[in-house]
Amino acid sequence: STCPVCVAARITVRTGCEPPTTRVFSNGRSEPVPGQAATLEGRCGDYIARTMNKSGYRTFGVGKFHTAPWNEDVGYEVQLHSEELYGSPEQRAGDAFAGWIAREHPEFDYIEALQGERTEMYYMPQVSPLPAHLTVESWAADRAVEQLASHDERPYFGFVSFIGPHPPFAPPVPFNRMYDPDRMPNPIKGSLSVDHMDEQIPHMNRIIWADEINDAWARILKARYYGELSYIDHSLGRILDAVEARDDGDNTVICFFSDHGDHMGDHTAWQKESYFDAAAHVPFLVSWPEKLPQDVRRDELVCLTDLFGIATHAAGETQARDGIDVLGVVNNTASVREHLIGYYGAPGMNHFKIMVRDDHWKYIFFSNGNREQLFDMRNDPCELINHAESEQDVAGKLRQMGVEACRHPGAIDALDGDDFKAFPYQQHGRGRIYQFDRSRGVTGFPEKPEDVLDTWNG
Repeated sequence: STCPVCVAARITVRTGCEPPTTRVFSNGRSEPVPGQAATLEGRCGDYIARTMNKSGYRTFGVGKFHTAPWNEDVGYEVQLHSEELYGSPEQRAGDAFAGWIAREHPEFDYIEALQGERTEMYYMPQVSPLPAHLTVESWAADRAVEQLASHDERPYFGFVSFIGPHPPFAPPVPFNRMYDPDRMPNPIKGSLSVDHMDEQIPHMNRIIWADEINDAWARILKARYYGELSYIDHSLGRILDAVEARDDGDNTVICFFSDHGDHMGDHTAWQKESYFDAAAHVPFLVSWPEKLPQDVRRDELVCLTDLFGIATHAAGETQARDGIDVLGVVNNTASVREHLIGYYGAPGMNHFKIMVRDDHWKYIFFSNGNREQLFDMRNDPCELINHAESEQDVAGKLRQMGVEACRHPGAIDALDGDDFKAFPYQQHGRGRIYQFDRSRGVTGFPEKPEDVLDTWNG
């Protein structure tokens, strides 16, 4: 995941373009630079759904899209989106899943946080407030199965996006008790001088209420996280059964991936938005029974940007855009990627960082404090030893690759002449975020505890 955070990663998938083109370097959006079109599709070309539709495909999308506005049409003929948070009563009513709960299962509509409690409960082990057959994961699988059963002369292109295993970790019964915390491994940690060189990590730990999680707590969270993963696997299995039941099952390309990972305590970190592998290295599985062999693991550098090329290649009209033609690489008709570039944070600001990865080394530059990391991914896959000083030639070479990548108009602000722009080190704010159900007027904890009862008492 070259920009390992929800919105930016999903826009990369939707467009086949990297942040300098999309101008989305985080969960926020940067203005286009002079010469760039005002809209995402103007800058990147048609979204993946619109592209596939123009190639003759019936298209459907189900689940989390992270669009702005929240109900943006991203090109699917059938688009059923379910988001994590609702900013207004209209948004909750318009959310496909929350609206379905209100209409079909009103006995559960009193629940404010349908996927589990957030805010201070974000990294607290939980159980789903809904039974397994009514969760957002089950709903998404049901809607996908319905779409797969539809009859249409056209081939189909479907996108199914689960909210989990994004925290809170709240698998439904019985998946909440599949895994024994005492059998879970502890997080992997190095020295804080290396682990927290990226100031984003302690900043995120604090704002998401995860700044004092100990190893015992982390093991319990990991057990619930694994339970959520197993539940999603169960939901995916129902979708795969529906694919295989079709006449075209063997001629169906399936890509399984994640937008980013979660540190889960590794590097004394929680959440995402770093270039440690815990956050940036995601599952990337591709199946096409008629064309690809089974059980093959490959080590080429691929990323979420390449999904656009996989879909369009399979449709016979390859558009790699900012990515590479992965299926062409497999067929020996396209070139491999020699190095991978990742961008996070608006170029020219002190949040900006860039990652350069080849088959041996990972280099990371932080504009905040002009800091560098260099990890030997062959011999130190847990990324515990920073070689930026001891391997200055390697670091310098990869740094220069990053500089050249930033000569793109959408990233040029990251540079000061022939090198990266750097800022004196500054600690980010250490506030909190409050993620309550704003659609019902809940914005935070009350100053007086009894005030929370006013509405409840009527």
